[in-house]
Amino acid sequence: MHGTFTVIDKGPVRIHSYAAPEDGLDVNTQLIETPSRIIAVDAQFVLAYADEVVAHAKQLGKPLDRLVISHAHPDHYQGAARFGVPVHALPETIAEIVAVGAKTDLPTGTPIPLADMTPTVEIAPGTEVIDGIPFVFEKVTGGEIHTTLVIKLPEQGVLVAQDVVYNRTHLWFLDKDFDGWQANIDRFASEREYDTILPGHGEPATPAIWAELTDYVNAGRELLGDDGDAYKKAITERYPAYQGAALIDVANAYMFGPKG
Repeated sequence: MHGTFTVIDKGPVRIHSYAAPEDGLDVNTQLIETPSRIIAVDAQFVLAYADEVVAHAKQLGKPLDRLVISHAHPDHYQGAARFGVPVHALPETIAEIVAVGAKTDLPTGTPIPLADMTPTVEIAPGTEVIDGIPFVFEKVTGGEIHTTLVIKLPEQGVLVAQDVVYNRTHLWFLDKDFDGWQANIDRFASEREYDTILPGHGEPATPAIWAELTDYVNAGRELLGDDGDAYKKAITERYPAYQGAALIDVANAYMFGPKG
């Protein structure tokens, strides 16, 4: 296996958090194991890593009920076709995935048809009881992307934050929406009943993550100017233990153009 799993036991719920290696952009898929089924959150960037997640789910001996896509960044939805279950997302996320169109699996060059990645079930914010477990679906705006989905398991104290949170991983500042990042950090930091935070990149975290993220957002606000190489050098020197330097490279290519 190329990725790694972290298992968190929360009584009637067990969470299997899969982290891809760096060539998969360190992205996480969450497998939420309830008493009789499995809910997957996000689908991986590299198809081979999506296959690892699905293989692990099958070993658990419970049916995979659905796949939920948190937001319309390809590292979270390209592997959706590998899951073979209904794919759920907010309507804004579905529209953006459709607008982006077909993709390619970078390691293999395999085309990924749009129909294979497009969610077919719209999520409405609110509470849904799945297998006796309340799931709270909330729409979040700003920060990394204009629309994303956060899932709360209030009875277990679990916040499935995905890309509202990165843990010891360089943040994605493509939109330079530092205020949006901070607003979301403040919003969820105030909800002290959640002691387990599942990020989109990096290991599962505790509420200490909110102060760390605030520090990083302030650093990004200070350091991100008009020179991508200078920014990468400065931010990686300030946070030398952080993973995800490839995420900086991808964001820089969008913000400043390819290196000439």
